Amino acid sequence: MVGIFEDMAITKLTVEEFLSLAAHHPVIDVRSPGEFSHAHIPNAFSMPLFTDEERKIVGTAYKQESKQKAIKIGLKYFGTKMVKMVERTEEIIQSNAANNQDLSSEKPIVLVHCWRGGMRSAGVAWMLDLYGFKVYTLVGGYKAYRNWVLQQFEVAYPIRILGGNTGSGKTEVLQEMRKMGATVIDLEGIAHHKGSAFGSMGQLPQPSQEQFENILAAQLSQQPFTDKILWIEDESQRIGDVNIPPAFFKQMRETKVYFVQIPFEERLAFITTHYGKFEKEQLINAIVRIKKRLGGLETKTAVNALIEDDVKGCFDVLLKYYDRVYQKGLMKRDHIDTMVEHVVCDTVDATLNAKKLLGF
Repeated sequence: MVGIFEDMAITKLTVEEFLSLAAHHPVIDVRSPGEFSHAHIPNAFSMPLFTDEERKIVGTAYKQESKQKAIKIGLKYFGTKMVKMVERTEEIIQSNAANNQDLSSEKPIVLVHCWRGGMRSAGVAWMLDLYGFKVYTLVGGYKAYRNWVLQQFEVAYPIRILGGNTGSGKTEVLQEMRKMGATVIDLEGIAHHKGSAFGSMGQLPQPSQEQFENILAAQLSQQPFTDKILWIEDESQRIGDVNIPPAFFKQMRETKVYFVQIPFEERLAFITTHYGKFEKEQLINAIVRIKKRLGGLETKTAVNALIEDDVKGCFDVLLKYYDRVYQKGLMKRDHIDTMVEHVVCDTVDATLNAKKLLGF
């Protein structure tokens, strides 16, 4: 038994070291299900040491009685879960077998963290190390990771903004630019929202604000900015129910906008095809949500057109409204004459427009 414990070697890592290994090896988050569902390190696996209720009981004992009392209660919960947690870790490692290799170690590698790098991760790390895994833990836990996330938005990035009126196919252009080798971050894709009253249609549920920030920080940290420009679509600070972090949004507002200028009829055809596939009830509910800004008469005209199956007529009204909104926002930028580059495009063709933009 003494020999077994002498072989234990759990390594503690900084956030940067931890995330570097996380690119190739599985991350196990041992926080409670509620903590994980609210926000977590992207691509981490949830393997809670305690349920939400158990965590509450242990935490109460720690605060109101003693650390020792909390540990005793925690061990009762932990003891019954040990075998299942080891088996779950084996499943996770097997599912990541292609990436979970380390030439310096014959042991399967696993990374473990909790909220503050305390007892939960220490207990699980001890068990997994004892079983035979090579275990790394995160100094400061998820709390330290969140501090790292917020720091990423303070870094200066070589940003270029892709602008254009509604219906210009900006998301599709960004996708084509990425295929052509450009560095791109799709904020609407991360937010699962297109930014307008119609933006949630056809989208997955939005992440929490914290998770949105985690994903954005991860993508920013993974980009090769040495000799590449970062392309981002022009956005309001709020995208559905999430907000672009203030420091990063400030950078977006202080950089040049490449505005794709596409004829109204081309954009109308694009948006009619894109949104016309949704149910009338969904579309009407979205129109009603902007009634105050759209105006009573235009709201009535748009809704009536939709009821009469004149989808194009409906979006004609809506597109003119969104054009006014976008232009108003664009004109609020400082140094508008030098901060906006108009890129004339004949049609909503993502490939052609991407090539044109990358030529600037």
